[in-house]
Amino acid sequence: MNDFRFRRVAIAVAAAAALPLGLTACSDDSSSPAASSPKESTPAADDTAMTDKPFGPGCASVPKDGAGSFEGMAKDPVATAASNNPALSTLVTAVKKAGLVDTLNNAENITVFAPSNDAFAKIPKADLDKVLNDKAMLTKILTYHVVGQKLAPKQLENGSYDTLQKSKLTTSGSGESYKVNDSANVVCGNVPTANATVYIIDTVLMPK
Repeated sequence: MNDFRFRRVAIAVAAAAALPLGLTACSDDSSSPAASSPKESTPAADDTAMTDKPFGPGCASVPKDGAGSFEGMAKDPVATAASNNPALSTLVTAVKKAGLVDTLNNAENITVFAPSNDAFAKIPKADLDKVLNDKAMLTKILTYHVVGQKLAPKQLENGSYDTLQKSKLTTSGSGESYKVNDSANVVCGNVPTANATVYIIDTVLMPK
């Protein structure tokens, strides 16, 4: 009888000792997928975030804060936003001379391919002065840089779009590298303003 009781106690002790090991094994199995799940979803979240942000080497020259920063430009309509960005001062002068400030500020959901000061500097001074003093020609050139819809970077990969000047421009590229009309490089893209998306380019576009 004593021998029988001893065997029962021994079996109970062995079962109790095995129980924590079983729970540990279950715990490890169930936590494995949970641990790996966030790692799998993180890159997708990062990729999505990237598409919503300005990109390109020229973005480094944009002020970090104030009205000319990305956050500041997002609050103002496009002509006003551009006037607060030091890299676009020549463009702003041209827009004022052409009388297009109100036109651009009052437009809705447009895309502006905005030539930087360096882009205008590529034009010989005598030619640039001549254009700046010819309102009709200046208006034709500037409205050629405006598309009547907001374009996301993905839409620039292989696109052809009507401009406010009534002729087409083309876009190509991928990732963070895009060209307009195969001649102008986007140096700072996907910049938001209150009524437009801006792509700063390194060459002035000329309508045919």
